Amino acid sequence: MRIEAVELIRAALPFKQEFRSALGAQRRRDVLLVHVITDAADGWGECAAMSRPVYTSEYVDGAQAVLRDHLVPLALADSSVDAQSLERRLSEVRGHRMARAALEMAALDAELRTEGVSLAAFLGGERDEIPCGAVLGVADTIDALLDDVEQRLREGYRRIKLKILPGWDLEPVAAVRGRFGAAAVLWLDANGAYALEDAPRLATLAEHDVALIEEPLGGRSLLAHAELARVITTPVCLDESIESAHEAADALTLGACSIVNVKPGRVGGLLEARRVHEVCLRRGASAWCGGMFETGIGRAANLALASLPGFTLAADISPSGRYFDLDLTMPPTVMQEGMIRVPDAPGLGVTVDRAAIDTVAVDAVLIRG
Repeated sequence: MRIEAVELIRAALPFKQEFRSALGAQRRRDVLLVHVITDAADGWGECAAMSRPVYTSEYVDGAQAVLRDHLVPLALADSSVDAQSLERRLSEVRGHRMARAALEMAALDAELRTEGVSLAAFLGGERDEIPCGAVLGVADTIDALLDDVEQRLREGYRRIKLKILPGWDLEPVAAVRGRFGAAAVLWLDANGAYALEDAPRLATLAEHDVALIEEPLGGRSLLAHAELARVITTPVCLDESIESAHEAADALTLGACSIVNVKPGRVGGLLEARRVHEVCLRRGASAWCGGMFETGIGRAANLALASLPGFTLAADISPSGRYFDLDLTMPPTVMQEGMIRVPDAPGLGVTVDRAAIDTVAVDAVLIRG
């Protein structure tokens, strides 16, 4: 397969409502799409980077620049390429995992469409449906939060994940557990908002039957998380602190976590995400597929990844209409009884809606070989 051209498209998708967490408030999704044009088929990828470098050091403007100036020229330089050889080629660029992951996703989509193989089958997926979890941001009031939880449980979500931060933790968690009891499987996500000195406060959360706390400490310190894990009873899950399969193995060896949130963009692509999954499977650790407010393009890739056997916990994957009024694929993704079907058509398994993309696009550049 030869990559003949790559189109980089920027789009702006407003959220239905503002989403707040320890990373700040988000009112829109700044989307960077990668459209790969090969001599056999087209492929699509989506960059997970946020507008600002607050989740990791990556951000959309930077990802677009490194794709345009470095990664895409590397991909266009090869006369023949597949996703695995492209991964090795792109590793010449240090870091910039989300940018690399987007280009890899697009190339893999094109390759598998040519071969007539679904992404789930290529990765080794075994499930046809994925259990969905709802993510709830910081609300204006406790009552507003309780209303949101009630709505998500009514819709059928298999678990509820609350974003927490100092000043919005003990009271909302206690209120949710008090209102819904065992009906709500409850997770917490701190996005690194706490320090090790907050261990006594975090330990108190165990009183409310919390299934896990995700990325509690800032600084990406595996040692600090290992120390925290020894003094609290709530299982620790790591997200931002793990950017590769090697780091996942280190975290599990140190006891920094017992659960891993796997996001393809964060670890550098679907191939590396599969390696993280294999590490967790070998170590007997729980794993699940996280989300970054993807459109239907990135959501399709996440569904395929989440179909692997080691992803035993509900994913951060929602129907198309959860966050946006407009999606970029068709037909819209729907959830039934808390489950979403894994696409089984070749490649990502979804039809990209170019007309919808053009409606929200704010910039596009075509780079030819």
